[in-house]
Amino acid sequence: MAWGAWGQARRDPVGALTLTALAEGIQANQGQTPGHSALGRQPGHGLEPESEPKSAAAIPAPGCESPEGPCQDPQSSREEGALADLAAYTAACLEEAGFVGTQATALTLSSAPEARGQPLEAQVYALVSGLLAQVPSLAEGRPRRAALRVLSALAREHAREVVCALLRSSLPPDRAAAELWPSLSRNQCVNGQVLVQLLWALKDQAGRELEALAATRALGEMLAVSGCVGATRGFYPHLLLLLVTQLHQLARGVRAPGSPKGLGPSQRGPPHSHASCAVEALKALLTGDGGRMVVTCMEQAGGWRRLVGAHTHLEGVLLLASAMVAHADHHLRGLFANLLPQLRSPDDTQRLTAMAFFAGLLQSRPTARLLREEVILERLRAWQGDPEPTVRWLGLLGLGHLALNRGKVRHVSRLLPALLGALGEGDARLVEAALGALGRLLLQPGAPVRLLSAQLGLSLPRLLDDARESVRASAVGLLGTLVRRGRGGLRVGLRGPLRKLVLQSVVPLLLRLQDPSREAAESSEWTLARCDQALRWGLLEDTVTVAHYDSPEALSRICHCLVQQYPSHTPSFLSQTQGYLRSPQTPLRWAAAVLLGFLVHHTSPGRVNQDLLDALFRDLGQLQSDPEPAVVAAAHASAQQVALLARAQAQPRRPRLLRLRLHLLRSGLWHRRRPPRPPPVYPNSPFQPQSVIGRWGCLGPGCA
Repeated sequence: MAWGAWGQARRDPVGALTLTALAEGIQANQGQTPGHSALGRQPGHGLEPESEPKSAAAIPAPGCESPEGPCQDPQSSREEGALADLAAYTAACLEEAGFVGTQATALTLSSAPEARGQPLEAQVYALVSGLLAQVPSLAEGRPRRAALRVLSALAREHAREVVCALLRSSLPPDRAAAELWPSLSRNQCVNGQVLVQLLWALKDQAGRELEALAATRALGEMLAVSGCVGATRGFYPHLLLLLVTQLHQLARGVRAPGSPKGLGPSQRGPPHSHASCAVEALKALLTGDGGRMVVTCMEQAGGWRRLVGAHTHLEGVLLLASAMVAHADHHLRGLFANLLPQLRSPDDTQRLTAMAFFAGLLQSRPTARLLREEVILERLRAWQGDPEPTVRWLGLLGLGHLALNRGKVRHVSRLLPALLGALGEGDARLVEAALGALGRLLLQPGAPVRLLSAQLGLSLPRLLDDARESVRASAVGLLGTLVRRGRGGLRVGLRGPLRKLVLQSVVPLLLRLQDPSREAAESSEWTLARCDQALRWGLLEDTVTVAHYDSPEALSRICHCLVQQYPSHTPSFLSQTQGYLRSPQTPLRWAAAVLLGFLVHHTSPGRVNQDLLDALFRDLGQLQSDPEPAVVAAAHASAQQVALLARAQAQPRRPRLLRLRLHLLRSGLWHRRRPPRPPPVYPNSPFQPQSVIGRWGCLGPGCA
């Protein structure tokens, strides 16, 4: 291997004294006093360089193609070439240099750039490039470790320049450069400085994909070394926030002006390699600081996958914030303080990432106390007026987390308008966030059950039939939470608005047991169980049976209870069921036809006007042309029940006979009763119940 002028001076490896002489030779070549070396002359030796360096004109500087090429300073090119040769020859000398030789080498390389008049960064780049060229040829063990110690010593004096040089050498990825990063990480004297420089390099290279990729990969390699994360004390939250924001930028494909549109064939890595490097760096940062549970929670919840998705990144940030609140709360204050300035950033990725963290960290009571409650509430309410739906969604999530903190219920009068107003949003995320926030509000002591029952009386029944499955399930769950919190008043006949809301929702809940959405079906079963417990229907077993099995007998008992306990609501029950006969979902049409038949069967004559019976008969007749045979059969059986009820109501009743029958009944002499109407008979259901068997502790008919 050619080592230039220094390689010709001495081809055999030498020790520390010769390395010192090499540095003095460089200084002498520049017209400086040799005694000004960092080591100085070793007393008693008087060694000089064995030969003067040859002309450096023949040594091309890195990147120069010809004397007339892009390099304008021939003297600078010669000096950089000499420094590169010095680094190469130094690396070869390490084969025989002991610890003293290694220390001398470190001081030699550290002092050489300072003794020259050219830009420091270019000189350090030449030294690092020469060292990188020799590292692969060094044997494993002491020689290679010695070379790495030399680089660490150089980084101790010139951290910024060494980091810049290594990053430039890492494009495209270089195996030798990748080996040097962990070496710097293990050196407790320099790893903190190098990490700070990488942090700023990553921040400065935002939008330039290649440079940012090199800095991200270097961070991941350093943080993966045990004990290195401790060097991030003081800027840990800043680094974490920067890595998460970078993932948002990568997910959106944000590029700075002038950055390359794509990687070259030799530089293009595996798909999502940059995002993978950022995720690995983030995992290493969390794991090294004792946050292994945070990493595990993110993996189980699919948080890492969400973080790299263009449309799911903010969901991943919320999951990360929740995991940190649960398992890494020692950094929450610093993270909260670092994200506050970014809430007003003009950059969308920074601002939205900070907003997601802000909303998620409000789950931590100590963190939420860093700001006055009024300030947090005003900020979240201001987000509700933003034209961007994502901002309004994050604000609603923040309001829900704020409601979790005890003592915040006194602000319910200011929380409710924003939450109730969001129930009419067209974006499903906003509606779900509002429903979730209202549910959390109900979990607090002293929750305004009566006020919420009155306020939700108009909007909640509509949401039970929403076309969006997730919204239906959330609305049903909120009703169940509301009933559970107000069950004490319901048992003693209070809670008028809540009682009215339950009776208004019982038919949709029964029909939603056949909802094609499993989540909605399970939520309906849970809510019906809460209603049964609060109103003491005694129908829990029948409700669970209907949810999991095709049991007309259980459904008949439920309808009998409803009609007998709430006779004045029977027309409302029938009208609500009638609306589902036109549902686009076949299981619901079938369930509505069956439920309607049992409700009519248990209804006493005179409770329903003839107009409603005519409308029921007409809609059931239209189902005779339904494409599903099971629906046709159910509609036919239910239409027979409507006809029987209409015939019973149409029987003439003379006033004298009625008075006589009443007198005989009171005297106990009248025992003849009208023959009961035959119950409807339905074929077996072709639809599989969606609710999971055994979810609520009952495995089917006859369970204890």
